[in-house]
Parts: sequence; C-alpha cells; structure tokens
Amino acid sequence: MAEAMAAWPRQGFLPRRERRHAGRDVPLPIGHGQTNSQPRTVVAMLELLDARPGDRVLDIGAGSGWTTALLAHLTGPGGSVVGVERIEDIALAGAANLQRTGMPWARLVLASPGVLGAPGEGPFDRILVSAEAESLPRALLGQLVPGGVMVVPVRGWMHRVVRDPGFDADGSPTGDAHVEVHGAYRFVPLVED
Repeated sequence: MAEAMAAWPRQGFLPRRERRHAGRDVPLPIGHGQTNSQPRTVVAMLELLDARPGDRVLDIGAGSGWTTALLAHLTGPGGSVVGVERIEDIALAGAANLQRTGMPWARLVLASPGVLGAPGEGPFDRILVSAEAESLPRALLGQLVPGGVMVVPVRGWMHRVVRDPGFDADGSPTGDAHVEVHGAYRFVPLVED
C-alpha cells in the first residue's frame, strides 16, 4: 500500500486551491459538495479491499481519480479499473487526472443516470464505494464475482462484504454475502438512482 501511496501522491489529484493541504489527514473539497477522502481512510479501505494484480475493480464515487489511480497501481497492467463518478464536472477533472498517470488499464467515466455501478462492464473481483449507503447496495453485490469483495460505508460503519461463492440448483450465484464491520467513518451520501 505504501508503494502505491508514494507513486501517486494525493496532491496531483486535488484542485489547485487545495493542493497545499494535501499532506493533512482530513477530507478536502473537490467541488459540488464532494470531497477527496482523508489518506488514513483511503489506506484503511484499500487494505480491506485487498486488490491484487490482475483484478477487475470498480471504483464508485471515484471523484478526483486518486483512488482509481491507487487501485490501478495495485492491479497492475494485467488488471482493469473503472472509476464511476455521478457529477460531470468532477468526472471530467478526475478522468484528466487519471489520464496523466499513464495507466491505460484504468479509466474514469460519468455514471449513467439511474444506474448504480457499471453492470455492463462486470462482473468485478473488487468494488470500492467511497460514499455512504443507507443499506447494503444489492445492485453492487450483483456486480461482484462469487468470492469477490466490496468495501462500502453503510450508515456510518465500514463494511467488508464477500459475495458467497455458492450457487443455486440452476447454477446461478446465490447472491448471499458474508459481512464484516470495521469501524465508524463519515462519507458523502451514496446516490443510488
């Protein structure tokens, strides 16, 4: 994790007016009421996610592109990372930030209206959600491979969700999951529609 954080410092993913604060361990504004999460929180989430070389990863609430770049570093060129952001101005800035990293296996796109995640691009080995859900987002659970991992804050508590690798009698995944809770966190709300 330290190698990824050193390779892609937060400063390069912040609006100019916030770059002088990049070393502070606090969330920083990136516009439209959205924030770039504090480094300690990002590290904790990425450690729970445990993205590995070659993984297919979905980054929800990709914002400035920082977590998308960190994930791309962790998956390496054998993997792929799709960052999704719902606010157009932020998505454009985040995509430009990400493009400067020179990691073509990662991209940041504008969320499709009324769609949570990127169901047409899955399934994914890992899903990182950087916005707080009211309940476990089942639509995202369905975008995970059996045995895949999602890290998502739900009602102030960080959840690590592992999709059950079991199958129904007809051979389709059960959709069940094992959930662990890992401490209290605050995030902007997840918009699910």
